[in-house]
Amino acid sequence: MPRVWDVPVHDSTRVRDARVAAEHAAALAGLDEQRTATAALVATELATNLLKHAGGGQILIDVVAPPVLAAGREETPLVQIVTVDHGPGIADVSAALRDGFTTTGSLGAGLGTCARVADDFDLHSVPGRGTVVVSRIGAVPAGPGARDVGRDPVGRVRAGAVNVPFGGAEYSGDAWAWVRSGDRVTLMLADGLGHGAEAARASTAAVEALRASAHLAPAEALRRLDTALTGTRGAAVALAQVDTGAGTLRFAGIGNVGARLCEGGTWRHLVSRPGIVGTHRPTTLREEEAVWADDRVLVLHSDGLPSRWSPTSDTCRTATDPAVTAAVTLRDASSPARPVRDDTAVAVLAPTPDRS
Repeated sequence: MPRVWDVPVHDSTRVRDARVAAEHAAALAGLDEQRTATAALVATELATNLLKHAGGGQILIDVVAPPVLAAGREETPLVQIVTVDHGPGIADVSAALRDGFTTTGSLGAGLGTCARVADDFDLHSVPGRGTVVVSRIGAVPAGPGARDVGRDPVGRVRAGAVNVPFGGAEYSGDAWAWVRSGDRVTLMLADGLGHGAEAARASTAAVEALRASAHLAPAEALRRLDTALTGTRGAAVALAQVDTGAGTLRFAGIGNVGARLCEGGTWRHLVSRPGIVGTHRPTTLREEEAVWADDRVLVLHSDGLPSRWSPTSDTCRTATDPAVTAAVTLRDASSPARPVRDDTAVAVLAPTPDRS
C-alpha cells in the first residue's frame, strides 16, 4: 500500500522525525547503508532549511518510480523527499544552490549538498509565495548523465507525483503509477473510496493491475482494473496514455479524478465517466484523444485538491521536474490555514527536455 510519511516541520524536534522517516523509506526501497545515509542527510538538510528560511513547512517522503522509464532495464524504486512551504521564497535560486551560500550565518551547505548527492534534484521558488524542493535517492548513485534517456523515444516522457495522506495517516488511499509497453506510456491515478487502509487496498490493487495492462488502451485497461478491484471498496481511476511514436494522447476515466491538459499554454479538461471502478463501472467507456507534443503537460489529481483550484503558468512549465509541478499545484491550492481535506495526490506527465 502507498506508505507516505507526512512530517510537518515547525520546530527543531521534527528534523529528527524527517530523518527517521527517510531511513524507513530507504529500507522499504532496499537502499544499502550508504544510500540510506544519503537519504537521511537530504531529509535533515531540507528540514533544517524549512526552519531557518521558511519558518517551517511540510516534508513528504515516499517510495516512487523513476521519473523516466528507460528501455531495456528493470527500474528500481527511489526515495522521494519533497518539501513544501509558504515562506518568503528564494530571491536567487542559483546562488542558493552553491555550497557555502547562506543568509542566516550557517555553513550554507544545505541545498548545494542535496543537489550534489541526490540522483534527481529540482526546486521552484517564487518570492512571497514559497518554495518547493524535490529530491530522489536510489540504490545506486546515478552519476553524471546516467539518467540521460538518449534517443529512446519513450524516454522523452517524464512523470512524477506527490501524495498526501489525510490527517497525517500512515497510508494514503490515493496511489499513482506509470508503465510502458513499446511506444506507449500510461499514467494512472487511483483514488480509493474514502480514506485509510481499506481505501489504500483498493488503490494498490489498481496499481498492481495496471502493471499487467501496460499494453492495453485506456478503456480496455479500465475494464481489467474493474475486475481486479472487485471485492475492494472500489476507486475512482483515470488513465492517460501517450503513444510517442504516433504523437497522441488517449484518456479514459471513471469517477472524480480530475484531468487537465496544457496545450501550448491553454488548458482543457479531460472528462471521466461517473462510476466507481470495482463496484459500479459504466457499461460504455469513452476515450478522449489529443495531440501530444513537446509543449504539453498533463495533470491528474484526486478530489482532495480544492475544486476551485486553477492552473497557473507555473503548472505548464515543461522543463520542470513533474513532481515539482505536482507539489507546486498542491502548495498553491492549499495553505497552512487551509490544509488538504482528504487523501490528496497530484500526478504529472510532461516531456523530457531536449539534452542534445
